Amino acid sequence: MKTVRSATLLGVLSLLGSPAMAGDLTGTIHKAIEHNPDVLVTQDDARAISQNVREAKAGYLPRVDVYAGVGGEKSDNLSTLAATGKQGYRGLHREESGIKITQMLFDGFFTKNEVARQKATLQAASYRVLAAGEDVALRATQTYLDVLRRQEQVALAKDNLAAHQRIYDQIRMRSERGVGRTADTDQAAGRLALAQANLEAVQGNLRDAEIAYVRVVGEMPADLVAPTPPADKLPADLPALVAGARETHPTLLSAVADIDATTAQHEQARSNDFPRFDLELGASHNNNLDGVSGADEDLIAMIRMNYNIYRGGADLARKRSTAHRIMEAKNIRNRAEDQVIEEASLSWNDYITTQTRLDLLRRHADSANSTRAAYQKQFNIGQRTLLDLLDTENERFVAESNYIDGKYRLMYAHYRIVASEGRLLSTLGVTPPDNSGAQTAAAE
Repeated sequence: MKTVRSATLLGVLSLLGSPAMAGDLTGTIHKAIEHNPDVLVTQDDARAISQNVREAKAGYLPRVDVYAGVGGEKSDNLSTLAATGKQGYRGLHREESGIKITQMLFDGFFTKNEVARQKATLQAASYRVLAAGEDVALRATQTYLDVLRRQEQVALAKDNLAAHQRIYDQIRMRSERGVGRTADTDQAAGRLALAQANLEAVQGNLRDAEIAYVRVVGEMPADLVAPTPPADKLPADLPALVAGARETHPTLLSAVADIDATTAQHEQARSNDFPRFDLELGASHNNNLDGVSGADEDLIAMIRMNYNIYRGGADLARKRSTAHRIMEAKNIRNRAEDQVIEEASLSWNDYITTQTRLDLLRRHADSANSTRAAYQKQFNIGQRTLLDLLDTENERFVAESNYIDGKYRLMYAHYRIVASEGRLLSTLGVTPPDNSGAQTAAAE
């Protein structure tokens, strides 16, 4: 399966530079969720557990067994003595057939707790499906925005290269007319080469971003549309974000369901403290049993009780084991809560920092653009040196590149915040991964 997946990925990667279907962020996330192995694994797990629920519920239903047998028999007992008048083995052709129906009446609440355990386990698995969908959605968002960011940086690098090409042509023409210095031409040529190197670097970064996009989404990006961040969906402050994450994050909800599953397992371990009662109905038709020639038929209707008194301490050990499992599940839940709170706090801090920083980056970029325009005019009338002009071009390129980085980082911070609450899919209106089979089994 891994080989097939790898071959598919390599085939898609071979399409780098080829046209692909356009799509917005919502459509991209939907495609990523539909085909991502991480989501598919959790879906298969939930579907398997849904069958465990049905298996557990079978404990409430009657068991029907049909049996038959044929073969030889040798018997030496009072019946053979009475039939033959002498001691010794009597050989007969033995035949057996029958049917037995067993209905559990009381099993110490074993079946009840097994059904509860499997339902809770299924609930935990269903939340894991949603958590996987949220994780894939955030990764798809990140790669989507990264492609857009790299595309803008490529456009900026091309503009920067064109500006350095104009300066170089201007200096070379001056040198050819004898009014410029060779050192200026060499310096302009060096900066032009650096601008070309910068373009190559950002184009390589764009290809890397496209590869990451293919890995998550499964197809090449094309004509991506810059999304509108869900600014109106953000909580008012960090405490509100943390409170929301505690209520809605599927990873935390899955851990809570696991506690319910281990609690039911502990209750199930106590079932051997009680006797078991079964209703048994049966009918048999036999021939030549135990040395007696002829038919032997039975019809039975009985209530049977079975009560184990001692099993070497196994029952006590199992109850202690399941008690520790409850504590383990609670600690896992506490760990999950800590991780959810940490991620919410980090996402909020990144949002606040990036928001403040973006305004400063924009002011820096505006200042660099204004300085660039002024230095160009002053250079033309001899008030600025070539080095001044080249330096301001470089500062403008760096300032605009930093602003592009900051802009997309802030956009991603919006999505990261709603993802830290476990509601990225609902916020974007994306249908969550299908776990309808699991939900149906749990509701039955």
